[in-house]
Amino acid sequence: MLSNQALRPRRGTHQRTRQLNNQLVLRTIFDRSPVSRAEVARITGLTRTTVSELVDEFIGGGLVREVGRGPSTGGKAPILLEVPADARHLIGIDVGDTHLSGAIVDLRGQVQHSVDVPLDGRDGDQALDRLEKLLEGLIEAAKDQLLGVGLGTPGLVDTSTGTVRWAVNLDWRDLPLGQHLQARTGLPVYVANDSQAAALAEYTFGGHVDSHSMVVVRVGRGIGAGIVLDGRLYQGDGFGAGEIGHTAVADNYRPCRCGSAGCLETIASTRAVVQRAREVAPHAPESVLHQMMLDGLGFDELVTAFEDGDPLVREIVVEAAHQLGRAIGGLVGALNVRHIVLVGEMTRLGEPWASVVRREAHRSALALLADETVIEIGRVQRNLVAVGAAALLMTRELGLSLAG
Repeated sequence: MLSNQALRPRRGTHQRTRQLNNQLVLRTIFDRSPVSRAEVARITGLTRTTVSELVDEFIGGGLVREVGRGPSTGGKAPILLEVPADARHLIGIDVGDTHLSGAIVDLRGQVQHSVDVPLDGRDGDQALDRLEKLLEGLIEAAKDQLLGVGLGTPGLVDTSTGTVRWAVNLDWRDLPLGQHLQARTGLPVYVANDSQAAALAEYTFGGHVDSHSMVVVRVGRGIGAGIVLDGRLYQGDGFGAGEIGHTAVADNYRPCRCGSAGCLETIASTRAVVQRAREVAPHAPESVLHQMMLDGLGFDELVTAFEDGDPLVREIVVEAAHQLGRAIGGLVGALNVRHIVLVGEMTRLGEPWASVVRREAHRSALALLADETVIEIGRVQRNLVAVGAAALLMTRELGLSLAG
């Protein structure tokens, strides 16, 4: 027999129910606006009294506003509601290997203000100091209705605590970044791996309304994947899910910055293709690369040469795309997520590069699964990681998400 103690409601149950109702009503208005109170009650299954009470609180807090009347169905025309995009401002920051990018973002993922700050080789405490100064400037620029801060950073990140477990290039190890910045600013702060933040940007703001699960592969100077399963960011037992860039794909190949060798990142990243081009250019006088070496060969020049059809550049890019496609084929078999999105600097090579990745991924996976998988270039083009970090903040603080 249950004791009287066991029969009593657990402390906090009512508060938790109210919090869930808050998020449910706000999310319904956000997704369906303009929408009436009665329609919100019908969609959520909550009573009209409960919905009206919550809506009044939202209006008082500036999260919801009335926007006129809808069509009448015989009685009084209903008052319609919406969540204004500028009801709250979100700060998103991309902590990159070479620079910091910060943005002020609205609730629809539109960037209102952005700023880039070079790291100039700084790491450790010096990089943290520069991050703090950037954040102070963004807070000042955001001013009213600031919800909080989201950050995307390289390395292994425990998002539940905001701790950077290991970020090689920044020399951060077991850094409680979220707690540190929250104590400094007094604002909610959330931290995620940069590729996982990129996945949240595409999932939340990319307009993929029919996708409840998605893998977003970010290919730039590094390579990583962010995985969203049934609307939730999947990070793995050690928060390293999606670290495909540091999976060895070649024997006796180049040393990787992670300490291993032959990693996918040493073959298929922007850094890798530029390095390969610089190696072969001196021995290929017939290629445009040869002259580029004299002028300074970087990724911008490589993109131009690829678009101009230089055969040597195409060979380098195709090999990189092949290796990436094989890695993605492994994801198709392991996860069976039918929507894979390619983002990052490498996508500047466009559909000719993506088509090779797609073809090799399909060839490397079980045919039935591959045929059901869509692989496309991402739609969020500006401040991808910063916008995704803002999406993490929006989801955690307000329970809002545009996808699904």
